[in-house]
Amino acid sequence: MLPQFYIDYLKTYLPSSEFLTLQILVWLLQVHRQVRIERLASSFPYPIKCESRRKKIQRFLMLSSLSLSLLWFPLIKKIISTQFKKGERLIITIDRTQWKTNNISMASVIWKKRALPIYWLLLSKKGSSNFYEQVATIRPILRLLKEYKLVVIGDREYRSTAFALWLIKKKIDFVLRLNKNTKIKFRYQKYQSLNSLDIKPGDKVLYDGVLVTEEKRKERFNVVVYWRRKYNNKQLPNPWYLLTNLSNKEQVIKIFASRGGIEAMFRDCKSGGYNLENSQASPQRLTNLILLIAFAYTASCLVGLKIRNTGYAEYINRLKIENQNRSRHSYFWTGLYGTTWILSMDLCWEWVEKLMKTAINKLPFYLQGLKAMKRIQGIV
Repeated sequence: MLPQFYIDYLKTYLPSSEFLTLQILVWLLQVHRQVRIERLASSFPYPIKCESRRKKIQRFLMLSSLSLSLLWFPLIKKIISTQFKKGERLIITIDRTQWKTNNISMASVIWKKRALPIYWLLLSKKGSSNFYEQVATIRPILRLLKEYKLVVIGDREYRSTAFALWLIKKKIDFVLRLNKNTKIKFRYQKYQSLNSLDIKPGDKVLYDGVLVTEEKRKERFNVVVYWRRKYNNKQLPNPWYLLTNLSNKEQVIKIFASRGGIEAMFRDCKSGGYNLENSQASPQRLTNLILLIAFAYTASCLVGLKIRNTGYAEYINRLKIENQNRSRHSYFWTGLYGTTWILSMDLCWEWVEKLMKTAINKLPFYLQGLKAMKRIQGIV
């Protein structure tokens, strides 16, 4: 279930019992796609009573050895090094997700229309993050990925000029979305709201060197305004107002458009994949459950990439959306259900063999499918 380099690294830093427990839990996440400790305990294949299994998992999720800096940072850095060249621009997106009493601030790297989690922080409150929490979320990544050229993107929650100035101080590029009622000031003019600008669908405008907000500290930024044309009979209600230190408006728009990757990742981790929103774990256990999800999620993405490269992805899912030249499913989906398909074949092989014999005229197609299955089995 885990790539070999995950296994080699984790074996180095975890005792045998902890490593094996981690492997089993990641396997359960991939197969059952549930993070509730009660559900994990019910399926945990260990010959002790269910309540004892639940307590064992709870104790495991409180271990100090499950450290992001020790276990996760080296692995995600290795993944990034295999997918990006040193010195290449990485788009780092920062966002927040909240359900029930849980509030998580997360920074991720955009990868193939998805986002790979790098660092996350549980906030001890509900609602939006403040400047200090935003800095705390992004600071570890700047140290970890100093060999790359980073650009940080964030939605309207991260629009503060204080955060932008902090990024400038760290020599980091950024694209942060502003609220439509944010005040800006052109040279020799009065302050005005962004939504008072004369912008029409299809417009792309760069305003360089403008003052943003009526704060005492006067700093000038670039602001890019983009209102996408009507597409598939859908029209965005408002333009994007983007605060940036970049000067190429096309580049700024393209960079910010990739922000959908982290929203897709959150869907994958919630109802679209591991059902994270069902978790009722304590903050420490939830942090480590997210670590297990990060192992499982990135492993599925990498497996999905390899399956696509074999040319056998059509055995896992339909490839294209009808009348559109784009993939129906992500690398994550392909990897997750490719693993499930192989496991189902292993468990149901006797029935499958009998079923194939009922339509012996389809034997050439079955042989092609078995060849694909063997190739995919070697990947997962």
